[in-house]
Amino acid sequence: MENPMRPSKVISEKAEYPFQFSICTLVTDHQEYSEMKGSCIEAGFGEDDCEYLIIDNSTGNAIDAYKGLNLFLQQAQGRYIIICHQDIIMHDDRRPVLEDKINEINQKDPKWGVLGNAGGVNLKYQVVNLTRGNGEKLTEKHAPIQVMSVDENFMLLKKSANLALSRDLSGFHMYGADICTIADVLGFTCYVIPFNIIHKSDGNINKTFYDGKKEFIKKYKRAFRSRFLSTTVTRLYLNSSTWKTYILNKPFFIFLFKQYYKLIKVKKPYSIKYKQAEK
Repeated sequence: MENPMRPSKVISEKAEYPFQFSICTLVTDHQEYSEMKGSCIEAGFGEDDCEYLIIDNSTGNAIDAYKGLNLFLQQAQGRYIIICHQDIIMHDDRRPVLEDKINEINQKDPKWGVLGNAGGVNLKYQVVNLTRGNGEKLTEKHAPIQVMSVDENFMLLKKSANLALSRDLSGFHMYGADICTIADVLGFTCYVIPFNIIHKSDGNINKTFYDGKKEFIKKYKRAFRSRFLSTTVTRLYLNSSTWKTYILNKPFFIFLFKQYYKLIKVKKPYSIKYKQAEK
């Protein structure tokens, strides 16, 4: 008996989200996390339309930040995903303030992907909107302001941006810079907004931080390298230099480099079978 095909599902750009916010945290201290979650609920992030997701690292760092945050981004069902430290407290500003700032950015720059309360504008200027654990309140008068990176204590990502962190980085540092760099590559912008919360810790700059920074630089040295690119129908050269891009995309130079690969860089070493045989 013939088995009729099921009708294909029609999809559209309009997405449905079971929750308005997903609030995601790597937890090493459940008591501190409970205080954080209670302050969020008190600030208006109720469990009727918000989900709370955790990764339990209380008995050891079973999952690092890069892998853990990617799990959050994959499994969160909120329209907006908040990734925050367990040592923040919602205090001065509540949910309506955050929603107002999101709506403002949506209207002025709908291509945004990441919002935060602190970050780096350029090599000279950093912007901060939070209250430190000692009670010092820091305010940025120019916010919302576009930034190159956001601080990891509080990051808000738009689910529809489909962002992810690098697979080839690990640890617990530089992931705010990583997600913003990836957002930029994908065509999204990042902002620091005036949303004040308490962050009890001022961070910990130690050897693991500097090791993470070194690996971050190494990764993006490779990722942003100049390269020739081949497709099934054309060949081209990618580079940030205007003159190199212009000259090396000329057919004559493409032909010369094509001969180099033909004569010197043969196809066999690219095969995964060849790589396995080398081991």
